[in-house]
Amino acid sequence: MADILYIVVPCYNEEEVLPETSRRLKEKLTALIGAGRIGPESRVLFVNDGSKDKTWTIIQSLHEADPIFSGVDLTRNRGHQNALLAGLMTAKDRADMVISMDADLQDDIDAVDAMVERYEAGCDIVYGVRSSREKDTFFKRFTAEGFYRVMNFLGAETVFDHADYRLMSRRALEGLAQFKEVNLFLRGIVPMIGYTTGTVEYERGERFAGESKYPLKKMLSFAMEGITSLSTKPIRYITALGFFVFLVSIVFLIYSIVRWANGATVLGWASMICSVWAIGGLILLSLGVIGEYIGKIYLETKARPRFLIREVLDDHEER
Repeated sequence: MADILYIVVPCYNEEEVLPETSRRLKEKLTALIGAGRIGPESRVLFVNDGSKDKTWTIIQSLHEADPIFSGVDLTRNRGHQNALLAGLMTAKDRADMVISMDADLQDDIDAVDAMVERYEAGCDIVYGVRSSREKDTFFKRFTAEGFYRVMNFLGAETVFDHADYRLMSRRALEGLAQFKEVNLFLRGIVPMIGYTTGTVEYERGERFAGESKYPLKKMLSFAMEGITSLSTKPIRYITALGFFVFLVSIVFLIYSIVRWANGATVLGWASMICSVWAIGGLILLSLGVIGEYIGKIYLETKARPRFLIREVLDDHEER
């Protein structure tokens, strides 16, 4: 019997796009089931992340009309990563493989076929990777490429040009379930799981409707979350920078002594003020980075639940 596929779709205020997203995903699952590629119990699992619009009402209507649609309703907004994790953990005991994707239809649904093919070839994790960024503006392309390069440089190893469009086998999901941290950055955690991986390239399209949930400010916050959640390199760089500043101060001390011995007057309030401001700025920056890590430790020690589920709509029993 063919393996069961669940497609997990986190949703936050997606009432404008959900009707079209559900139609296209149903067509894809129906075609794969008809071809015998996946089992008839395969489902589309929408996760409502505390939406303020009619998103959950639409999900309920879809489920009532067709059992191919399932739903998870979180008690409140927990953010994209936690909503995605809630969907993955719900699907873990019901499916053999799970594909995660966003609701905005920017991810190419036709890439699902290639992902399933790679799974059948023995891959436990299949990453959806953008084939190009030619359609992006220069600013978007520059900031996106910088995001991945800075992340990898600072120790948060990620797959270049991969977001959260991926397939994971049940075995890989069981591995993911063992990562208990509260501060989630799945793009960095999933590569840590191991097992056999593969990639599928696809052309990313425009958002079908609604507004982007990731403006520049949120992307910067997302990058900081990933770096401080996965790597201690920034603290090491601060240590190296402090050592370098100390060496520079020693050099200036020797220079000042030599100038004094030669009877030369040391001029320059400007140079002194610049030095004070530079060192003060470095100290504040260092304290800020260290504070981020202390904040992460504080949240981890509380061990608060990463999400709470109000209701699950699914006629497929856990296995």
